[in-house]
Amino acid sequence: MGFLESTVWKLFHSPSKDPFYEKSPKLLATPSSSSIAQFSLPSTSGSSSSSSSTASLSSSSSFWMSPAATSRWSPKKYLPSSVRNTVSKRQLAVVLCLLLAVIIWIAPPPSSWRQRVIHITVPDAPTNPYQLLRANPPSKKKHAPDPLRWLELNSNNKYAVSSGTNLLQSIPVYGQVSTKPRAALISLVRNSELEGLVQSMRQLEYQWNRKYQYPWIFFNDEPFNDEFKAATQNLTSAQCYYEVVPKEHWSLPDWIDEGRFMNSLEYLGAIGVGKGWMVSYRHMCRWNSGFFYKHPRLRDFDWYWRVEPDVHFYCDIDYDVFRFMRDNKMKYGFNMNILDDARSFPSLWSRTRSFINAHPELIHPEADLDWLLDAHNSGDYNNCQFFSNFEVGDLNYFRGQANEKYFKWLDKGGGFYYERFGDAPIHTLSVAMFVPKNEIWYFRDIGYQHDINRHCPSQSSHRCSCEPTPIDENFYKLVPLESSQKKPDDTCIRQFLGGPWLKKISGWSQEGERLFGGDGYHGYELTGLE
Repeated sequence: MGFLESTVWKLFHSPSKDPFYEKSPKLLATPSSSSIAQFSLPSTSGSSSSSSSTASLSSSSSFWMSPAATSRWSPKKYLPSSVRNTVSKRQLAVVLCLLLAVIIWIAPPPSSWRQRVIHITVPDAPTNPYQLLRANPPSKKKHAPDPLRWLELNSNNKYAVSSGTNLLQSIPVYGQVSTKPRAALISLVRNSELEGLVQSMRQLEYQWNRKYQYPWIFFNDEPFNDEFKAATQNLTSAQCYYEVVPKEHWSLPDWIDEGRFMNSLEYLGAIGVGKGWMVSYRHMCRWNSGFFYKHPRLRDFDWYWRVEPDVHFYCDIDYDVFRFMRDNKMKYGFNMNILDDARSFPSLWSRTRSFINAHPELIHPEADLDWLLDAHNSGDYNNCQFFSNFEVGDLNYFRGQANEKYFKWLDKGGGFYYERFGDAPIHTLSVAMFVPKNEIWYFRDIGYQHDINRHCPSQSSHRCSCEPTPIDENFYKLVPLESSQKKPDDTCIRQFLGGPWLKKISGWSQEGERLFGGDGYHGYELTGLE
């Protein structure tokens, strides 16, 4: 029995004995007259002053010891007769103090005590503060993750390293893991791209990572120089790692015909496919598609956030992105879903279709490929992709059997070198085949820009330094004007979200808009969250 329990037991089972006396008899004992005399001030006014002090002391003592005074504070006046003989004044005082403490703890303070608050009207007040645009309604399964509820409980930098030691904030929410995720920010970058990476790092550190201190891992096909290491380490207080990509992951496989490969470089460069003439770009797409998650440095990590040089992060992010992904059982996160140039990968869909026929057992039962197929174009791939320059993902998903078999299937076909297979469409098709849509997250709330593609959430002027963009903003920016590529009937992001996001204004038609010079994608009903 602890001290508190034993004290309470003594209070109510030993009414005639002071339970504190044995613990601190000197503090609770009545001072003797000699002690009082020892600490009395010396008298300067003779015996009359002394007798006056004695009389005053005796009169004061007589008041506190008088029957009138004791009866005034006696519990017998207020308590039932059944407890009058078992509760002492000291016990009653302790009980009253405990009750008062409980009342003060749970009761809201009177309005007169509250600090005066000046309310400032902020323009563009958010009606959807977490910018939740979901492809599927929340799952009704028992104990299913609820991302909205998670954000309500864990925003305001709850898990920020720099927020101090707050006992209440450190208490984990029921059903959630309290440990920090094993996660890292990763970047494939060269020494010559230092200036662009400094910009990306500086903004992401300021907007997010200075509060959460996740490590940075830099990859290069050659060793990093001292200037690069010093500059990047100076931008963060988190751990930095500098890794070299294994040569076998950054070279031409032995099954590739070099002559055919060189012809491909020349042809794609001639027709204007972006970076189609660059050998290193083919290596990069292949590494990002199927090798980055195999690097030895990432064996100790479960999550990654890909960061490119020369990108912008516009918004303050007040929650732990990696905890959000882990606690809500997400596998992949993106913030742009746009068309890619179909001339880069003409055989990608046919090879993917042959893979599905060869391995139907690997396709997830809740997979949704419909949003990637164009019903008006023989059901072929519509060339929509998650823009992988920004992606947050589960490394264990990419290490899994299904994704690994799919990558090897494509790699053996030579599409990374005979064509220009990109990691963005490959990640998109992989995730669509092997992950249910409710485990893919749209980070609408994170403002981001890569080259000409810019994403800025609506209703965000209170935390973002960018002009809001509609969700359809970047739909076909990567498709050259001279391309004859057929565009799908709906924008990529709306096809992914589905449901009400595909509703059109009554009386509108795509053909009619195009007759008047429009692009045919401005007939959607507006919800205010675009």
